[in-house]
Amino acid sequence: MHARLLSAPSRASAAATSSSSLPSAGDHPCRASWKPRPSRTSTSPPRPLSLRARASMEPAPPEGQSDPPVHGVSNRVVGVLGGGQLGKMLCQAASQMGIKVAILDPLENCPASSVCHEHVIGSFDDGDTVREFAKRCGVLTVEIEHVDAVTLEKLEKQGVVCEPKASTIMIIQDKYRQKEHFSKFGIPLPDFVQVDNLSSIEKAGEMFGYPLMVKSKRLAYDGRGNAVAHNKRELSSVVSSLGGFEHGLYVERWTPFAKELSVIVARSRDGSTVCYPVVQTIHKDNICHVVEAPAEIPEKMKTLATGVAEKAVKSLEGAGVFAVELFLTNDNQVLLNEVAPRPHNSGHQTIEACYTSQYEQHLRAILGFPLGDPSMKAPAAVMYNILGEDEGESGFVLAHQMIGRALNIPGASVHWYAKPEMRKQRKMGHITIVGPSMFSVKARLDKLLQRDNDGLTKVRPRAAIIMGSDSDLPVMKDAKEVLEKFNIPFELTIVSAHRTPQRMYEYALSAKERGLEVIIAGAGGAAHLPGMVASLTTVPVIGVPIWTKSLQGMDSLLSIVQMPKGIPVATVAIGNAENAGLLAVRMLASRDPDLSDRMNKYQQNLEDSVLEKARLLEELGPDDYLKQYMKP
Repeated sequence: MHARLLSAPSRASAAATSSSSLPSAGDHPCRASWKPRPSRTSTSPPRPLSLRARASMEPAPPEGQSDPPVHGVSNRVVGVLGGGQLGKMLCQAASQMGIKVAILDPLENCPASSVCHEHVIGSFDDGDTVREFAKRCGVLTVEIEHVDAVTLEKLEKQGVVCEPKASTIMIIQDKYRQKEHFSKFGIPLPDFVQVDNLSSIEKAGEMFGYPLMVKSKRLAYDGRGNAVAHNKRELSSVVSSLGGFEHGLYVERWTPFAKELSVIVARSRDGSTVCYPVVQTIHKDNICHVVEAPAEIPEKMKTLATGVAEKAVKSLEGAGVFAVELFLTNDNQVLLNEVAPRPHNSGHQTIEACYTSQYEQHLRAILGFPLGDPSMKAPAAVMYNILGEDEGESGFVLAHQMIGRALNIPGASVHWYAKPEMRKQRKMGHITIVGPSMFSVKARLDKLLQRDNDGLTKVRPRAAIIMGSDSDLPVMKDAKEVLEKFNIPFELTIVSAHRTPQRMYEYALSAKERGLEVIIAGAGGAAHLPGMVASLTTVPVIGVPIWTKSLQGMDSLLSIVQMPKGIPVATVAIGNAENAGLLAVRMLASRDPDLSDRMNKYQQNLEDSVLEKARLLEELGPDDYLKQYMKP
């Protein structure tokens, strides 16, 4: 075991140039050197840090003496096992709060090394190193679960504060044990069973059918440690690819899911919990590639997913942020996939999109402070992982080109992890885009990925124009022209309340989930369509009465405006689909600044047009004005 601390020199070693010896642990000598970081702007020796900055790096002072005061949210040093990108963003959040973070990581130039208060170079899964590291910290936490949990358990018995608890880390480290644990607490899961020989895995295949998901119990993440057997013949090769039965394997019933979801749950040391909005995760080669926040699923599914996630976290011990990954099945079940006892890829967007980022929340939780507000301060956000597209320098060039494009996109924030080596599919950074709607942020993501004009993506409509018959189209086309004028994507179709009631029912119920934000419904005669649709969806409905020969549209108008209480339908004048389109634009503009600006310009143009007509009328006089500008 070899550990080194990269930070400012201590009092005892400031004048020394050789490394200092730490007490040995067992049969393994433990040596560490305290080194000042080299200056980035000058070759001259670095200026010594203040006494306060060095205080936390030194042994406890002799009895009768006291440490100088530490100013900030907490005077306890937070020790983090692991210094990857999660550790880096944790340190950045800590810096804003005046919290000092020490990291333990074997790589001298790991992502967190440039922003932490202290960096001890050493292995976070080596017991001796973790014990020595713990002496420097007021509370220990993790940014990776593959740590020495046995040592953490021993440290807890000695009074060291570890959050989350070692028992939780142990459960999470073994995915089969994790499944057994959650099963005992009644958490819904895909069916699973342990396998230890070819006979047992063949029986599992007969029981669950194919395809069959085969997983390693330990050290599995980002798709590693998982393999799929499509039939019985593939079982042997799949087992071999995962290291054999001696590596520890189990199988799961294949889950045909509609969407993959994630919920970040935070729990403080007093047991209180808060949940972040449910997000959808989109994977590429089993690696999280895109996160959409909030998830576009029905509210009842969000409630169900949040309930499953919170129940799972409450079954574990310790404080911190937990990421709960879930499957939403085709028959509207929510099944738990796995839990991470730390900040998570599916929560990166909280930095820009939420009032409290998952990283600040984790610090609040493990230090026992009140939990922050997890709600979104932006209506929508999308997080895109920058994955290595090529090896080496060419991969860096491609990544930097993407970053350059992001700097030209409204609402985009770049996070570069500063990893020294580029490999294919390696997480090198991420870009978060926030905006007024999911449609807006997806459109900006398309622009970032240069796929907005190449036909790779289909624009999702924000508005709908529906009518009971094609005979209504000559009137409803005016609404279409307004939406086109404002570049609002829309769909136009026939939905009859009387002749196609089932279609109307399904159309209205699915409107919100499909992303529609407003519906313009034209109807003549009995005029039931606007009201029936409004009774089936929470999406705002605007009714357009259509002129009819029998009653000149009065029956349509009176039918629409006399909706019962609780079923509102905005109604325009008979045949005035243009105003219906403009009203829809105003509704969308209320949460879309770009669209609001275009609406303001439209209104200004109306005013300018009237003023110009007034000027011409005054200059020409009524007779000449009539001849030139008015039809006979």
